[in-house]
Amino acid sequence: MIITKTPFRMSFFGGGTDLKSFYEKHGGSVLSTTFDKYCYVVVRHLPRFFDYTSELVYAHTERIDNIEDIEHPLIRNTMKYKNIHEIRLSYEADLPARTGLGTSSSFAVGMLNAFYALKGKQVDKKRLADEAIHIERVLCNEAGGIQDQIAAAFGGFNRIDMNKDGYTVKPIIMSNERKRLLNDKLMLFFTGFSRFSADIQKETGANLEEKEKQLLEMKSLVDEAEDILISKRNLVEFGELLHYTWMLKRNLSQAVSNDTIDNLYDRARKAGAVGGKLLGAGGGGFVVLYVEPEQQSRVLEELRDLLYVPFCFENAGTQVIYYNSEDYELPLRFMNA
Repeated sequence: MIITKTPFRMSFFGGGTDLKSFYEKHGGSVLSTTFDKYCYVVVRHLPRFFDYTSELVYAHTERIDNIEDIEHPLIRNTMKYKNIHEIRLSYEADLPARTGLGTSSSFAVGMLNAFYALKGKQVDKKRLADEAIHIERVLCNEAGGIQDQIAAAFGGFNRIDMNKDGYTVKPIIMSNERKRLLNDKLMLFFTGFSRFSADIQKETGANLEEKEKQLLEMKSLVDEAEDILISKRNLVEFGELLHYTWMLKRNLSQAVSNDTIDNLYDRARKAGAVGGKLLGAGGGGFVVLYVEPEQQSRVLEELRDLLYVPFCFENAGTQVIYYNSEDYELPLRFMNA
């Protein structure tokens, strides 16, 4: 039996510049962190006592004899890609899917990590990220960028730069004290509704030429945000920059925000939040706010109708947290699959 633990991420600056159609032309940059909310993938080989060959448990339960019959596209394509058969797989998560935290990509990375461990192999984080990107963007043909898979695999507070030749992951160098100070000034709230990021990404992607100027400016904010973090500048500038990038992002697509989101954001600002943004592609999910500690009780009271989720930054990325090897021989009928 294998259990993997893979973090979710929050992206602060540069989102949208990680779309292939943009970064291959202009280069892309993203500033993001993973935090202590995770998805867990449990995998073991299924004993041959049942009238099905694999059991897959997520929001639904599938029992199948043929991989092609799997309804979940990410599970189906990952099992085919890694030639995995006769398994029981289950997925659990600390936070709901489709909420702007890169949950699908964390699942992809965690599942790949588990499948390699099931075969008695350990691979580096870059390979996990690269293969997760290939599965989601090519095999599943899902619209979107590449930052989520990289963040989930590597973990930590990073700057990710990408161009047509590949990507680099650069840790943001901050003292533990400054990182804790920033963590203490960020508040995470669930808006109460989810959305399919791929639908929003498709609309944003379709408007890339029109929105090129905004995306180039959003990319430049990564430099500014990094300088704020690694220098002795007041962290309140980070909150102000979050507000500025959110105003830019809202103009990328009508699907990014709506009246409900705009209203709760305005309420938070009037209660004392310096700035903030919806995480992920937009349209719903989680909102992160920069709030000085003395104003946080007012913001909590104003947003009492929303779920507040305390969190801490994490650095580990995807991990195998339980490993119990087992003997397994691939049946002849799967050898050439």
